[in-house]
Amino acid sequence: MHRLVMFVGSALLISPALADDRSIITAQMQQLADAVVPGDVAVWDKYLDPNVIYAEENDTYKGKADALKEITPLPAGLSGTIQIVLLSYHEDGDAAVALFRQNETEHYFGQTIHATYLTSTTWKKRANGWKLLAEQVLAEKSDPPAINLTNVQLEQYAGTYRLKDSEATYNLTISAGKLVASRSGHKPATWNAEACDVFFTAGDPRIRNIFRRGSSGKVNGFVERREMWDIVWVKISQATD
Repeated sequence: MHRLVMFVGSALLISPALADDRSIITAQMQQLADAVVPGDVAVWDKYLDPNVIYAEENDTYKGKADALKEITPLPAGLSGTIQIVLLSYHEDGDAAVALFRQNETEHYFGQTIHATYLTSTTWKKRANGWKLLAEQVLAEKSDPPAINLTNVQLEQYAGTYRLKDSEATYNLTISAGKLVASRSGHKPATWNAEACDVFFTAGDPRIRNIFRRGSSGKVNGFVERREMWDIVWVKISQATD
């Protein structure tokens, strides 16, 4: 499992009025979590259905045998917790679906990092109890830290850009120490600097705007990187005062 701990530490309050098994399933998830750090394969073997499909946040998926191979003790220098929050639950006869958010705090060789994962689980009630039949883990993206650039630094990006092989244009201006992008038919958006030549829009962490430079070192365009795909914009004019 590529996350530090799967489902560590969560006290889920269950109303007595609820006549389903969400408390049982949550307890089993806790046991699975507790088994990760010491590498207790027996617990995972107990609760994983023989036909389980386990899809991880690193775009891999595996069956039970391969999943069990990953249950090994964490190396020295790694520790942490994940608090889970039950977002949605539905039980229908001998099947149940539970959606969780995992809030991870990881201590990585003296440094602390955080991550959240949206986790969808499907359970099947067998003769010997609830078994995890399927799980899909999605890493939830968040905005990176922004840095401040001077107006002099921002001026090199200001100007008009045209979408390659199109008439669509972006106009980049400077306002209150920020780069503002205006495109016909769209609301103006503030671009925050993640690093020199790399910008993002708050609340849209899947996209980066990465500026390109020619042989002279001057900005001659940018790519709108959508995950792994680049949309090319070419600079056609420099902003003037």
